[in-house]
Amino acid sequence: MPIDLAQVDWIYVAVLAILAFVASIIGNLLSLNHKGAAAVLTALAFAVLFVAWTYYPHHLPLPTRLNGGEATVTAPASAPTTAPAPATPSAPATPRNPVTDVTPPAR
Repeated sequence: MPIDLAQVDWIYVAVLAILAFVASIIGNLLSLNHKGAAAVLTALAFAVLFVAWTYYPHHLPLPTRLNGGEATVTAPASAPTTAPAPATPSAPATPRNPVTDVTPPAR
């Protein structure tokens, strides 16, 4: 099997499955049992729930990363801290499209 099931974060999978289930219930209730509308509303409800779960700063110990790691990585304490070198300006990029005039087409 190409997927190592021991490496799967099962808590994260369960949380996403619960979010999808709740989104499905919300989509079906709002669509009044119209299948197409239910699918669209379910997708929107899942997107809203997923963004709220993952990105809202609720300061709870919830799994928000696939690998379970922290969002920020800090440098070791023994590493010297130096100011980054100032960025040197580079030549402006030329557009790939040779058309530079933006005019509406004639009707």
